[in-house]
Amino acid sequence: MIRKLLATGSVLAVMAAAPAAAADISACLITKTDTNPFFVKMKEGATAKAKELGIDLKSFAGKVDGDHETQVAAIETCIADGAKGILLTASDTSSIVPAVQLARDNGLLVIALDTPLSPIDAADATFATDNFKAGELIGAWAAASLGDKAADAKIGMLDLAISQPTVGVLRDQGFLQGFGIDLGDPNKWGDETDARIVGNDVTQGNEEGGRRAMENLLAKDPTINVVYTINEPAAAGAYEALKSIGRENDVLIVSVDGGCPGVQNVKEGVIGATSQQYPLLMASLGIEAIKTWSDSGAKPEPSPGKDFFDTGVALVTDKPVTGVESIDTTEGTNLCWG
Repeated sequence: MIRKLLATGSVLAVMAAAPAAAADISACLITKTDTNPFFVKMKEGATAKAKELGIDLKSFAGKVDGDHETQVAAIETCIADGAKGILLTASDTSSIVPAVQLARDNGLLVIALDTPLSPIDAADATFATDNFKAGELIGAWAAASLGDKAADAKIGMLDLAISQPTVGVLRDQGFLQGFGIDLGDPNKWGDETDARIVGNDVTQGNEEGGRRAMENLLAKDPTINVVYTINEPAAAGAYEALKSIGRENDVLIVSVDGGCPGVQNVKEGVIGATSQQYPLLMASLGIEAIKTWSDSGAKPEPSPGKDFFDTGVALVTDKPVTGVESIDTTEGTNLCWG
């Protein structure tokens, strides 16, 4: 499915075909930041597809991951400018809902990219990785890699933000389930009772935050030997914190993203495994959806059996384990971004 989607770059199978000509269509892309390679690639995909379809695209981003206010202001600007649609990766997936509803009330199509809103149907559609599955893959891989030692693991959880946006909850909870840990409320993280979990800390999805969060958890328990990270920049920071105390070779780090730097870190042994997602595809499909909406009023349909359109995920590792499907870093490099 991943290769087919990447090859076609089209969502025509799930929405009505759009007429070839575009006229006076504008759209907005609103990302969490404009520095994270994931969102850089997302912008690249949206920009290229908008140019191809003759759509005027305006891009906005928060100053940092978690900058909710700037995203709200961007939505208001898009409404005032008469945009046909908005592609949004929300920093605060519940607090953004009133602004999204205002856009929809004004006739804009709002599509969540990567990060589902809370509730998910607050947006007209969602194009995303199955983030729970992404977490589940790295959790299952980590448990299988440890074998019998998984029963005595000491796990540090490096999450995204205190506000617990959906993408962070889904990856965290997927990892725990994949590792074999009973969940509490699957709609939030941090309420689990398994003694193997040392604790949770937040990273803001960047390297500095990952280093700081890792240091905090190591202060709580210096014997941590498994680290879940929300994304690869956070994983890089965690590695540096471990390296500073000489433990970079005896702690298993897993992550999600699949950017080229992250895949390289898997190849070099910094990260044991990562779940690769496809931001360029999400964004290009989103622009196509706005074009179709403008031309015909047809909204995109979710993938069968899901409440979002699944843009695919693949586990990348050079240390495959039985029972967990994966690709190696050579193939991961061919599909990576950033």
